[in-house]
Amino acid sequence: MLKKTASWLLLSVIMLSACSNQAPASTTETPAATTEQSTNTPATTPESSETATTPATEGTTSTEATTPEQSSESTTAKDTEATAPAEYTYHMNKNYDIVPNEESKETPKKVVLLTFDDGPKEKKMINSMMDTLDKHHAKAIFFVNGYRIKTHPELLKLIHDRGGIIGNHTQDHIVLKHESKAKVTQQIEDTQKLIEDTINEAPRFLRAPNGATNDTVHALAKKHDMLYMNWSVGSLDWVNQKDPDAVISNVMDQLHSGSIILMHELPWTVEALDELLTKLEAKGYTFVDPNAIEPKMR
Repeated sequence: MLKKTASWLLLSVIMLSACSNQAPASTTETPAATTEQSTNTPATTPESSETATTPATEGTTSTEATTPEQSSESTTAKDTEATAPAEYTYHMNKNYDIVPNEESKETPKKVVLLTFDDGPKEKKMINSMMDTLDKHHAKAIFFVNGYRIKTHPELLKLIHDRGGIIGNHTQDHIVLKHESKAKVTQQIEDTQKLIEDTINEAPRFLRAPNGATNDTVHALAKKHDMLYMNWSVGSLDWVNQKDPDAVISNVMDQLHSGSIILMHELPWTVEALDELLTKLEAKGYTFVDPNAIEPKMR
């Protein structure tokens, strides 16, 4: 009897031990299952995420692709608004004077327009001219020649980048009124294209060398939306060479409201410029922004 009881007790202990050992086995399966699930999650997440977010991603990609361009366009538009007037406030009359469309405190009659012909020539002179213009809060039109641009396109970019307004002064600085229609067209249109290709902006102003114009010149100006512009005050800096004082006195002697002043990119003119602008200001003149001038004479 005791042997049987002992046997049953021993059997019970063995059975209890077996049950106890099954629990860890079950426990070890759980981490395995967890590990498998965890392993599957990274494997499936990108696919799930791509599927779930593809429309959003495409939308985002589209936005990201267009946003810089839109931003650039917006910036360009803001820059244009900042530099260009909301509307034309001045026009040029048949005497080649600049006249306010409606005289007011903001658009006074006592103005001059500064223009420089025959460049671009030298970086040092250009920077000096632009420094002086900046000092006096003045803008100017630079009537340039195509053959010079071909040699030094970087100088045209320098004038443009520093706020100078570029005008077309033909390819080779020849007297247009003596040339054929085909030659005149080539001289103006080649320069127009060259300028636009160089600074990404087409000139709005045209001046014939020596002011020698004809019907073909005016027709081409109209075709390309340019205002043909001669001058009403000559500095004679091409005559009184190496004489800054003569440049100043020539301008001051002819000065009147609306004067379009002709000067050149010459060392003595560059030297005279600061004093000239100071004298003009002392007489109550301000400097008209070429961007404010209508594209048609009236």
